Amino acid sequence: MKRIISWALRKVPRHLLHRIAPIITKTMSLFMRGNIFEDPITGISYRRMLPYGRINSRPNAMAPDSLSLERHRLQWLYLERKTDFFKKQAKVLHMAPEYCFRIAFKKLDHLEYITADLNSPWADVHCDICDLPFDDDTFDVVLCNHVLEHIEDDQQAMKELFRVLKPGGWAMLQVPINYQNATTYEDSTITDPKEREKHFWQDDHYRLYGRDYAEVLSEIGFESSEINFISELSEEEIKRFGLMPQEKVYIGKKTVAVLS
Repeated sequence: MKRIISWALRKVPRHLLHRIAPIITKTMSLFMRGNIFEDPITGISYRRMLPYGRINSRPNAMAPDSLSLERHRLQWLYLERKTDFFKKQAKVLHMAPEYCFRIAFKKLDHLEYITADLNSPWADVHCDICDLPFDDDTFDVVLCNHVLEHIEDDQQAMKELFRVLKPGGWAMLQVPINYQNATTYEDSTITDPKEREKHFWQDDHYRLYGRDYAEVLSEIGFESSEINFISELSEEEIKRFGLMPQEKVYIGKKTVAVLS
């Protein structure tokens, strides 16, 4: 199974994978139900979950009904326990919307929920993240998870996300991070897909962020926070929800201007 999933992730066009994967995995889910793991997004429990990974496959990584991975389940728990996202009216921009979140967030009547992507079949608006078609100070919340590493000019993308965020608003800005590196690793001369996968963890990544990521966000203008939210969870919760112990949450706030 893990070889099939790994092959599909590397070879099947993403837009096609997005359409067919939910149909296949929901059927498989019927044979995986149990009480060892739980997906907090759906509340469904499993005796095992699906493996996931392009190169190094991780066991019990993907919940078959929502297609959530470890990082998605952690983000959901953070939104649920540490924010008013599920209670307060807000205008939300979700870049490159993940299937697991899009389905759930669309059902929340208190949100004006807008999804955007360059070519995703799930997006409400098709646009370039480096040139967003929204006015300044439009959104209360921006969600942008594992997108910036795919953008050649990530600084411009960050500036655009900051621009459309309202003063007092906040953004969740997750990226893959190698915590062994003090600084972000980027080399524009590495263009071969196999070399990119080796250096940046995926063949369509332009860089691999390091421990300086929060500082990079601050330089754009965000009041950034690196939050070790998982440290607040019990060992039982980490295991049951199928989380990665090293994963952190990155929040960027746009401070309200103070009139002199």
